[in-house]
Amino acid sequence: MNKVLHVAVREFLATVATKGFIFGLVVMPLLILVMVLGIRYVFNNEAPRIEGQVAVIDPTGEVYAGIRDYLRPEAIAERRDDFQKLIEERTPEALRKLEATGPAAEARRQAFEAIEGQLPDLDVVELPADAELEQAKQLLRAGKPKEPRHLVLVVVEREAVHKQPGQDGFGKYEMFKREKLDERLVDEIKDAVSDAIVAARVRLAGLDRDQIEELTKVARVVPRTVTAEGEKETNELLNTMLPAAFMLLLFSSVLTGGQSLMTTTVEEKASRVVEMLLSAVSPMQLMAGKIIGQMAVGFIVLAVYAGMGLATLMAFALLGMLDVSLLFYLVVFYLIAYFVVASLLAAIGAAVNEMREAQNLMGPVMIVLVIPWMLWLPISRAPDSMFAVIASFVPPINPFVMLIRMTSSAPPPSWQVWLSILVGLVSVYGALWFAAKVFRVGVLMYGKPPNLATLVKWARMA
Repeated sequence: MNKVLHVAVREFLATVATKGFIFGLVVMPLLILVMVLGIRYVFNNEAPRIEGQVAVIDPTGEVYAGIRDYLRPEAIAERRDDFQKLIEERTPEALRKLEATGPAAEARRQAFEAIEGQLPDLDVVELPADAELEQAKQLLRAGKPKEPRHLVLVVVEREAVHKQPGQDGFGKYEMFKREKLDERLVDEIKDAVSDAIVAARVRLAGLDRDQIEELTKVARVVPRTVTAEGEKETNELLNTMLPAAFMLLLFSSVLTGGQSLMTTTVEEKASRVVEMLLSAVSPMQLMAGKIIGQMAVGFIVLAVYAGMGLATLMAFALLGMLDVSLLFYLVVFYLIAYFVVASLLAAIGAAVNEMREAQNLMGPVMIVLVIPWMLWLPISRAPDSMFAVIASFVPPINPFVMLIRMTSSAPPPSWQVWLSILVGLVSVYGALWFAAKVFRVGVLMYGKPPNLATLVKWARMA
C-alpha cells in the first residue's frame, strides 16, 4: 500500500506542479473576470442617438396618427419603463434585494440602457396617398449630406384596415429601410405599425380596445415549489441551468484527471521510464497509484469550479435555492465516473506507444462523455420519463444521467439514486478489472499499436 501511495503522490505532484496545469486551472476565472470587465466597458460606450424621418404612405387615413403617437420619445420611454418593471417583477426576490442599491443596481441600469440604446428622435411624416413609390424610395439611398434622407418608408395597403367583401383576411403593409440601420429601431417601427393597424381595425369595428385588452390579459403567476421543508420561490432560470452546471463540473473534472492519466502513461512508456518504475513496483501498484494520483488532480478541478459556483450563488443571495446535499452526490458520482473513465484511459495509455496511436482507441470513451450532453435537455425536461429512469441504471453514463435528474425540477426517489450508485460501483469494478488485465500486458509491449479487439483479447489472456 505504501508503494501505491508513493506512486499516487508522485503522479499528483508531477501534474499539479506544472505551469500548464496552474495556467489551465486559473485561466477560466480570469476569462470570466475579463468578460465581466469587458461587458461593463461595452455598456459604458453608448451608441450615437438615432435621428431622422419615418415616412408613411397611408391611403386609409387611419394608421398614420397611431404610428406617430407610438414613436414619440415620451411613449418609447414609457414602454421601456414598463418593460423594466416587468423584468423586476419576474426577478427572484433575493436578487431584487441585492440589486436595489449599490454597484449591482448601477450595473443593471447600464446593461438595460446598452440593450435598448438611447431614445431615438424620430420625425414621422405623412406622404400623399398617391405618392410615387420609387421616388419615395430614393430618399432611403445615400446621397449628399445636406439632402433630406428617410430612415424608413412604410406603405400601408388599404386592405390592411378595410377588409374587402369576399376577402379571406386583412391586407398587409410594406416597409423599406436604409442600409446599416439599427435593427432595434426597425423592430420598434414594426411594432408601431402593427399597433396602429390593430387600433384602426378595432376602432372601425366599433369596439373598445382597452376593454378587449383587459378581457384578454391575465396576470403572470410565479409558481412556488412545495417541498417537505415548506414552500419556496421557483427560479425557472436556475432550474434550467443547474443541471448544465453540474454536468459541466463532472465532465471537466473527470476529463482533466483521465486525460492527464493517459498522457503521463504514454509519455512514461515512450521514454522507457516505466521500465525503471516497474523495477520497484508491480504493474498493479503502478496503475493504482497513477489512478489515485490523477483522481486527486480531478478533485482539485472539481473543488475550484464548484467553489466558484457557490460563491456566485452566495453573491446573488441564491444559495438557499440549492440543495446542499447535491454537493455530496456530486462527489460520489465524480468518483464513480472518474474511476470508470480513468481505468479505460489507463488501459489505452498502457497499450499504445505514442499519443497519436491513442486517438483511435479513445472513440468509445469520448462517446461515453458526449452522450450525457446530448441527453441533457430531454432528461432535464422529463426527468421521470421511462427513458430517463432506464438510462439512470445504464453504465457508464448512469452517473451523468442521475446527476441531471437530481438537479432537475423533479428529483428522483432516493432508492433510484442509491441503486444507480450501486450500479456505478459494479461498473467501476468491471472497468478496473479490464484495465488491470490490459495494463499488465500492454505496459511493456512495444510495436504495432493494438485495436479494440486486441485489448479484449489481452484482458481474456491475462
